Amino acid sequence: MSDTPNTSLAADIISTDRDHIWHHLTPHNTLKNADPLIITRGVGMHVTDIKGKEYLDATSGGVWSVNVGYGREKIANAVRDQLVEMCYFANSAGSIPGARFAEKLLHKMPEMAAGKGKGKVYYSNSGSEANEKVYKMVRQLAHINGDGRRHKIIFRDRDYHGSTIGALSSTGQIQRKEQYGPFAPGFSSFAHCCCYRCPFGKTYGSCDIECAKDLETAILREGPDQVGAVVLEPVTAGGGVIPPVPEYFPIIQQICKKYDVLLHIDEVVCGLGRTGKWFGYQHYGVKPDMVTMAKGLASGYAAISCTVTTDKVFDQFAADDAGALGYFRDISTFGGCTGGPAAGLANMEIIEEENLLDNVVAMGGHLQERLLELKDKYPVVGDVRGKGLFAGAELVADRDSKQPMSESYAMKIVAHCMAQGVLIGRTNRSFHEFNNTLCLSPALIAKRGDIDNIADAIDAALAANPL
Repeated sequence: MSDTPNTSLAADIISTDRDHIWHHLTPHNTLKNADPLIITRGVGMHVTDIKGKEYLDATSGGVWSVNVGYGREKIANAVRDQLVEMCYFANSAGSIPGARFAEKLLHKMPEMAAGKGKGKVYYSNSGSEANEKVYKMVRQLAHINGDGRRHKIIFRDRDYHGSTIGALSSTGQIQRKEQYGPFAPGFSSFAHCCCYRCPFGKTYGSCDIECAKDLETAILREGPDQVGAVVLEPVTAGGGVIPPVPEYFPIIQQICKKYDVLLHIDEVVCGLGRTGKWFGYQHYGVKPDMVTMAKGLASGYAAISCTVTTDKVFDQFAADDAGALGYFRDISTFGGCTGGPAAGLANMEIIEEENLLDNVVAMGGHLQERLLELKDKYPVVGDVRGKGLFAGAELVADRDSKQPMSESYAMKIVAHCMAQGVLIGRTNRSFHEFNNTLCLSPALIAKRGDIDNIADAIDAALAANPL
């Protein structure tokens, strides 16, 4: 697939990158001993680096974003044509792709509709920012509907909601938060929902779904008259790929209704097909008040995020008695870029035209089968979990005690797969002891052979690194 690499150009770009680029999530001493990875081309599920090495990408761009694969001319052309026609205007005004994409998006979210309302879409440019919008909405609503007391937001342990100080304040991954405090007040946590490491020491089937009922404990602890919302991922992503049991979300919904707490679902990772439905929450029969999304909205071809609310939420800002403002006093500069919704429309059309949701279900099932085979073969694989083309394999030093495997071992497995030409992910410096899960999120276009190649690479890596 790749052309013959230009070694002179490669050396120049690598040197320039090392001199001028501050890379995400990369220890500063790393590049003293190794060249930065510079990706120059992508087609389908494969990417090529500047040295000419080709990789099968099982991470959808490293952070679960390139859902429909690389090299999609349909999306690129849609963005190009739109930018020539009209590239940007502040989102206090509207645009044709903005209106069309919002309409199409809400059509995929019938749970947000009530009565004649269909929901509302607020544009911004990243998942962190989309979540920040919700937190501001919740706090403004606390003033519109009272004296500001109902400003608190409860989040779930092990969930991640973004890199800003506000988003980190609502994140349940302690290592990601180190050295960034003090955090914003008004955020508190409740228990995670990982059955393999049940925070209550119970076993699914003989438990009372205490992990969900812990939300009520948290609300009572913080004061029901002070809690405005709860935020959680439909499937915990960077915290270890943790899908909840079927009974979980109905209990969460019931508790939210009991205490009049807004339910905010963070679909930044799961949204737009990753789990086999348009949105992860749609597996669980839940009706959120707010839904945030980013990554897969445009498959990485343009920056876009959305905060979607019900009309009931929106209308409170427009009410005659909504206070001095009467609107949501917020702005996102690049929420006015038209390339994002143009890319989003083309992205959704591809998912529909190629029946990719069905493919996610079929290939996701095969991925689970292959990972379970590895679990049977290697005691180091303690647990396999996931939904659709979103899977995690938790590594343990001892299966009986469930002692977590060291992060350094997980790094070896990732590095061995990379050397074989397969890119996989892992929980990355998120916890003090649970950075031990291999994370897989191949594009929604994955074929059976792609899944087999990914699983075979992990197989070879585990075989080459025995305990």
